[in-house]
Amino acid sequence: MQQQKHVYTTFSESDIESFKPEMKIGLLATVNEEGLPHLTLISTLQASSPTQLFWGQFAEGLSKVNIRNNPKTGFLIMTLDKNLWRGKAGFTRTAREGQEFDVLNNTPMFRYNSYFGIHTVYYMDLVEHQGKEPLPMGSVVQAAIKTMVAKTLAGKGDTTEILNLFTRKLIDKIDNLKFLAYVDKDGYPFIIPVIQSQTAGTTRLIFAASVYHGDLQVIPQNAPVAFFCMSFEMQTVLVRGIYRGISSIGGIECGSIEVNWVYSPMPPKSEQVYPKPKLEPITIF
Repeated sequence: MQQQKHVYTTFSESDIESFKPEMKIGLLATVNEEGLPHLTLISTLQASSPTQLFWGQFAEGLSKVNIRNNPKTGFLIMTLDKNLWRGKAGFTRTAREGQEFDVLNNTPMFRYNSYFGIHTVYYMDLVEHQGKEPLPMGSVVQAAIKTMVAKTLAGKGDTTEILNLFTRKLIDKIDNLKFLAYVDKDGYPFIIPVIQSQTAGTTRLIFAASVYHGDLQVIPQNAPVAFFCMSFEMQTVLVRGIYRGISSIGGIECGSIEVNWVYSPMPPKSEQVYPKPKLEPITIF
């Protein structure tokens, strides 16, 4: 039976201090107009009070469109000491001045940047979070080994190249960070670390379900999910697909995703990779 996790509705002072450093992982999960989950790296994500989060925008992207149409979000913050916080929040407003605007633009990343700074601050009210939890590295390593074994037994499946060579290499690198998001029954997206993930052919992702097993069990079979992968060189890729639940591959319990959409969030230009967008003629000059 899955152990009931404690749910918090406020951040402690210690939590708030932990979120302040620039060097951390911040992820924001949003929901697009089709009701599908989306994941974005937001390194500026932090808390301004026990019940409010904020983050800054310096580039355009789909998450900023999504959050204005649907305020329900999920978030994950992971610090350099491998502690993480996961929860849900509701977008409330934006600002182009004020204390948080000044705080973000006075950080070294933006204060000394000649090309761009934070131009808009987004505020979110905390709904709930699961408290500080250490990333279970021992279990993650074991799950990664199991996943690599399962990969050799999984077969290639469909040969359509949805995941190109660059994307497969990025996902298959064992020390890259990988996360999954789905839309919970309350309409809020929720994020689960799946660092052990590997590609199985060019259309599917698999991951041993021995770590975060309880969270993975809750995802409805055939639910749409988003999957985000990043390297420490800031190479990133976002894919979306259908979660096929947990099944046995050579005696190893694995979750799997059938991929149907690939997006490159990397600057200088974020763009959809698969399906290839239709080229439209330019009619206005």
